[in-house]
Amino acid sequence: MGTLFSIKLYAETEQQAKSAFRAAFDRVAQLDDILSDYKPESELNRVSSSAVHHPMKISGDLFRVLAASQSLAERSGGAFDVTVGPVTRMWREARRQKQYPDPDALDAALAHCGYTKLHLDERARTVLLDQDRMQLDVGGIAKGYAADEALAVLKRLGIQRALVAAGGDLAFGGAWKIAIAASDSAVELNNAAVSTSGDSEQYLEANGKRYSHIVDPSTGIALTTSITVSVVAPHGIVADGLATAISVLGETAGRKLAKRYADVQVFVMAGVVR
Repeated sequence: MGTLFSIKLYAETEQQAKSAFRAAFDRVAQLDDILSDYKPESELNRVSSSAVHHPMKISGDLFRVLAASQSLAERSGGAFDVTVGPVTRMWREARRQKQYPDPDALDAALAHCGYTKLHLDERARTVLLDQDRMQLDVGGIAKGYAADEALAVLKRLGIQRALVAAGGDLAFGGAWKIAIAASDSAVELNNAAVSTSGDSEQYLEANGKRYSHIVDPSTGIALTTSITVSVVAPHGIVADGLATAISVLGETAGRKLAKRYADVQVFVMAGVVR
């Protein structure tokens, strides 16, 4: 999914630890084959080519991630949108080339985006896309889900205290105390997740501006406001998606969105428009 996963756990024996590590990483690898847009043959990428105008039956994992994504898209007014893949791929290439994307090409790519063009049928567990050349990108929510799932595997194997880290997405089993950049004091967690979004590591500097890896789905333009958002939630799939959506919405509207979710805390460290 474009990042590194690491696991820290506490076990009664070395053998229990080894078995737990293997099972959790196997689950992450399974989800990578399903949810990664970096792998041409992933289930996610097959949807983009096979579900246009025709409902495609998908796995339970992919359906859960897409259903959570669509729910967040509706609640955020489209600030979170997994159909923005054609645009995010252009910005990914722009960061590699260190060159601003072609504006006309960006507009053309944006025409193939829009969460209302993606349709889910819960009873049949299918997905349907309205247009060709659509591309799904669940990078803003899938890592949180994968961290949740890895933690669930560990719990089934008797591991009560563990940490699964997937880039800026963390899932905690048991009680932990952690530091969050935007908080004045340590935050105590118990069976919770934390996701942080910002431009500290992935960005493009072009035309005298710094462009984040997070794209505003309404414009197709990467964010230029330096903002670091950390979200604490009961589950990683919630924290991950909300951190991205709040980054796009800004602090005021983002906090209003977060209030629609139970047991969520939001920490924001705002910077300047670069």
